[in-house]
Amino acid sequence: MSDNTRSFLLALLAVFFWSTIATAFKIALAELSPAQLLFTASSTAVIVLLIISAVEGKLNAVLKTDRQGLLMSALLGLLNPFVYYLVLLEAYKLLPAQVAQPLNMIWPITLVFLSVPMLKQKIPARSFIALFISFAGVYLVSSQGKPFNPGKSDWLGVILATGSSVFWALYFILNLKDKRDESNKLLLNFFISTVYIAVYLAFTGGFGDFSTRGILAGIYTGIFEMGLTFYVWLKALKLAETSDKISNLVFLAPFLSLVFISAILGEQIYYTTFAGLVLIVGGILFQRLAGKNPDL
Repeated sequence: MSDNTRSFLLALLAVFFWSTIATAFKIALAELSPAQLLFTASSTAVIVLLIISAVEGKLNAVLKTDRQGLLMSALLGLLNPFVYYLVLLEAYKLLPAQVAQPLNMIWPITLVFLSVPMLKQKIPARSFIALFISFAGVYLVSSQGKPFNPGKSDWLGVILATGSSVFWALYFILNLKDKRDESNKLLLNFFISTVYIAVYLAFTGGFGDFSTRGILAGIYTGIFEMGLTFYVWLKALKLAETSDKISNLVFLAPFLSLVFISAILGEQIYYTTFAGLVLIVGGILFQRLAGKNPDL
């Protein structure tokens, strides 16, 4: 089997795992608070990444991380998973899964606009067009089947779901500047973030009852949203001849996710959810594809 074929299969596996996560979030949040779910998932991700680092013989390098690396992981771990997932999970608690999941997808557009002050890049005209297309999609998704009377959604949830994209985009930009091994960075980021979450739970009295069902859903999230799936995705990108085709496969996840949301959670999928998701993904793909044509 060629590296390119292996890359494609690994990417599809990661996409499949990610497509189940919106459903897992809702199951877990019926039993746990967002912070409890995040603590369970992040702790699980640390164990998974620790095993991966040990198997790959990279654990010694993690233990030898210098002060600058630790400080960077402290910052990255604060952004993701700590703040990013707390905001996102609160949105999932307030919104149907079919609404929260697509709204979080706009982070690539947010990334472009944050690159102006942080990476000193100029915003091309296509980015404003892409933003308009994607936010038209956000409006449709938020309307929950009533585009001309969109008062049904919890607007705090909508703001949190779309706002979470800012934290992910910030994390993405800062992570690009950190040249350490990706799996080692992930391990340290998640370990430090788990400490943050534990302190947060201790101060907010969140170490209450953890139901078995909630813990199992949290463990599933830690493995298949965070630890293992991040690793599989990174492997797919490394094996690919070019990352463009592989990275675009991630946009299959939200569409496949609707199948699990409908079948397992029993949510009736609104036509506006599908139409809005098409616009959100369409805006992102327009941004990417138009970027290859400087005349656009």
